[in-house]
Amino acid sequence: MRIGQLSRQVGVTPERLRAWERRYRLLDPERTPSGYRLYSDEDARRVRQMLAALEAGMAPAQAATAVLGPGPRVEPAATTTMDSVVAELAEALAAYDGPRAEAALDRLFGGFGLDTALRTGLLPYLQDLGEKWADGDICVAQEHYASRLIEARLLSLAAGWDDGTGPVALLACPAGEQHTLGLLAFGLALRRRGWRIAYLGADTPADQLGEAAGVRRPAATVVSAVRAEPFADQEEELSRVAERGRLFVAGEGASPALAGRIGARLLDSDPVTAADGL
Repeated sequence: MRIGQLSRQVGVTPERLRAWERRYRLLDPERTPSGYRLYSDEDARRVRQMLAALEAGMAPAQAATAVLGPGPRVEPAATTTMDSVVAELAEALAAYDGPRAEAALDRLFGGFGLDTALRTGLLPYLQDLGEKWADGDICVAQEHYASRLIEARLLSLAAGWDDGTGPVALLACPAGEQHTLGLLAFGLALRRRGWRIAYLGADTPADQLGEAAGVRRPAATVVSAVRAEPFADQEEELSRVAERGRLFVAGEGASPALAGRIGARLLDSDPVTAADGL
């Protein structure tokens, strides 16, 4: 597999994987005649062992030696659970502690895999974070810090997700919508299922979404919003996008009535389940 595929499988950024390869020779890729590095399931196993050793409290150099040496394999502690890792992530983000939060994300993705980490860990945490912000239990700064750090991590896992030969999905949030995390999670899950992702991100006017769809001719165009207003403001333009190809609406702002009015289909489940359905 290419490094982007390995990154998505183990939940560690390509930059960190390259650093571990360069510093500790943790990874042993083969080179194709054209010079590409190809990584194996054994490389993925060593990365997971590295994460387990780091979680056990080893320094990176010690962890790499433990993974590569002849001694016993380092396994994750038996007490490590999804709840404990998410709790650690929440505490780190509440304290504005980036390195600690990144380490928790390493354990979350590396220990449980992308689909499970998203569906059972990260997405419920983000739902709870949004509810706490709406209820005034956390401040705007806390919500912004957590969201931006997680967004950056998901985007790092998205590197190269438009490569390959699979069908193309065009993903965007409508004009006025800034919340992209659910859409990013959906794109990552869809990529694992063989799709290529053309990602437009937040605040995309529907007419420009239609222009992009005309150029890429995607097998599916997905528009997501957490509020109904961005959809309502652009129903006419979105209906024209739906006339040109398969349009899906998603997020808490989408509804069966909206989908019916504009000729779209509704994705009304969590992002990972929605990727399975698509």
